[in-house]
Amino acid sequence: MDTSVPVLVVDDYSTMRRIIKNLLNQIGFTNIEEADNGASAYDKMRGHKFGLVISDWNMEPMSGLELLKLVRADSALKGTPFIMVTAESKTENVVAAKAAGVSNYIVKPFNAETLKTKIASVL
Repeated sequence: MDTSVPVLVVDDYSTMRRIIKNLLNQIGFTNIEEADNGASAYDKMRGHKFGLVISDWNMEPMSGLELLKLVRADSALKGTPFIMVTAESKTENVVAAKAAGVSNYIVKPFNAETLKTKIASVL
């Protein structure tokens, strides 16, 4: 697993972004940027190449699922590994994320080992 890839952490809750960044640091990732919603994340992705996106599901004004759909529809970005983070493990959410092309899925709360396993499966 290449821990030098730039990672974009997307969550509208700054505490959650900090937690995910700390977990990423624990498993060796240091090149981490943040975005506070799907719209700002998409802007960042269009200006910078990320090797991985870790995005929350529930955000305003643009959700993680809407961001995922935009990324998968964008020829320059569609191959970017994308992990969705959510507090809900509802089957319909998992199905919707898979249908939209999510690379993997993490249900909160999670630890560094879970995050590492999910990242290793997509990088």
